[in-house]
Amino acid sequence: MSKSRRGLLAAGLATAVVGATGVVWTLNASAAETPAPSTVAESASADAVAPVNEATAVPPKLLPWGDRPTELTQAEAGADSEEVADAGADAAPADTSGSLLPEAEYAPKGRISEDSTLRKGYTSVVPPAPPAAGKATAKAKAGAVYYLYAQGQQEGDTDGTWANLSIAKPELKQGDYHTLTEIAVQTTNGDHVVELGWNVDRTVNGDSDPHLFVFYWKDGVATCYNACGWTQYSSSMKPGDTLPAGVAKRMGIQHSDGNWWVAYDSEWIGYFPDSLWEGRFTRGEYTQWFGEVAANNQNPCTQMGNGLGPTSGTAARVGSISMTNGPEPKPALTNTTYRYNFKWLSDRTFRFGGPVDDPETDSDNC
Repeated sequence: MSKSRRGLLAAGLATAVVGATGVVWTLNASAAETPAPSTVAESASADAVAPVNEATAVPPKLLPWGDRPTELTQAEAGADSEEVADAGADAAPADTSGSLLPEAEYAPKGRISEDSTLRKGYTSVVPPAPPAAGKATAKAKAGAVYYLYAQGQQEGDTDGTWANLSIAKPELKQGDYHTLTEIAVQTTNGDHVVELGWNVDRTVNGDSDPHLFVFYWKDGVATCYNACGWTQYSSSMKPGDTLPAGVAKRMGIQHSDGNWWVAYDSEWIGYFPDSLWEGRFTRGEYTQWFGEVAANNQNPCTQMGNGLGPTSGTAARVGSISMTNGPEPKPALTNTTYRYNFKWLSDRTFRFGGPVDDPETDSDNC
């Protein structure tokens, strides 16, 4: 069993999302363990909660960045992110079960499209306290979730994208939900999305380390982290595994032969089949590379990236941005708050992170 907080799922999860148009949807789950298909609201398709499938498809011969796949190096099961980095490994199983099947984890997730940005949602989940903090205080309570972003985005038909992402262990403040860095390929309206990245999320992962995550959306409805609709391919690594802190790794999403394949470092990890969208999502139209914080207030102190502002030469980076069978990458950069900012280094690389100082007070208020 993973280290995630099963008690949250036992209590049930309800996430109501308000988009730019004011539309509200709700995803409910209630079960003693990971929700079974029958416990998910009708707004989520049956495909969304199907068990992880055994791979039958064959990935492209080359990874998105042109290398031939080679087996990833694994650290000891249960190692934390610093131990993974010290071992020079690419990842470590997050638990000692030996299973290569990721577990479905339900928790808040933000979303950005050309037409709208999800800035606020609602959840019944109470984010766990940091391990050393003990029992959650009044600051950690169910209710509103505020999503804040620093992002690059670009329109254009493409088979996918890849980039070098800095992996870090940013501080997730008590009462907040997650901090993450990811790449995403989607339709222009944001209804259908495939996401890949790393997150620090104590609800999903049960600790404060960075972990690999995958996620998908269908018809504007969120599914779950790591297992919903997912087909596992790699025999070395699965979504949810612990990643090394303080390094950069290549991550890629590529459509090939009826599947959206996911690559990490030197391997194809698995895929989301086109059947999840009834064949309506076979090319990307809008591509993104970004940092995201989900917090319980609009001015959080949770760190994005590695916690440094983009003016620092050692701040986190999204680098070597590439579009697969698509336009030349020239993303536009934007943010939704001064607290998390960005700085261009080239057409394909930018630094990002925070929280940074309020320009009016010269303080980050943390």
